[in-house]
Amino acid sequence: MALNLEDLLNPATTALVTQEVQNGVVGEGSALSELAAAAKLAIPNMARLVKVARNAGVPIIHCLAERRADAQGANTNGRIFQYMAKAKLQLIPGSYAAELVPEIKTAASDIVMTRLHGLSPFQGTELDYVLRNLGVTTIVGVGVTVNVAIQNFAFDAVNASYQMVIPRDAVAGFPQEYVDAVFANTLGAVATLVTTDELVELWSA
Repeated sequence: MALNLEDLLNPATTALVTQEVQNGVVGEGSALSELAAAAKLAIPNMARLVKVARNAGVPIIHCLAERRADAQGANTNGRIFQYMAKAKLQLIPGSYAAELVPEIKTAASDIVMTRLHGLSPFQGTELDYVLRNLGVTTIVGVGVTVNVAIQNFAFDAVNASYQMVIPRDAVAGFPQEYVDAVFANTLGAVATLVTTDELVELWSA
């Protein structure tokens, strides 16, 4: 039996997870210019959700991709990894590029997780264990990209028995026609699709 949104998104059992909303990925100077352009509309919605989620007592976890200066541990087995290895802004730990975009305000209560490899925030991180320790059964995922990581994130979440909720206007990818097709034919089959406004209304009640 399907849960209604109020039950599905109960703050006591829900976490908001941001995925790669970083200066070197979607900010100024990103090597992924098409993605950065697409994300401009989604980032304000991500920021709204972080704020309202925090006020509602929803745990917030920021998942960041990083790359060591010596590239140890970094993937080389995909074109995206090879492309990003040549980017002017490298996601070096502690660097401006690796930081969250300034629109996303953090708090001491937020949890930050980093990874050196893979395409999903579940890959090689403590995300699953931390979520379970928090009593989370529903993940609200925001960030990038619908092309690759958001799909991987959703599949990993569902395979790990979580409910996955995706606010369509708080994720980004390119081109828009492809994003629409992914939601219609892939993500819509495994995740509950909502809007930022729906979540804001629910968590502000």
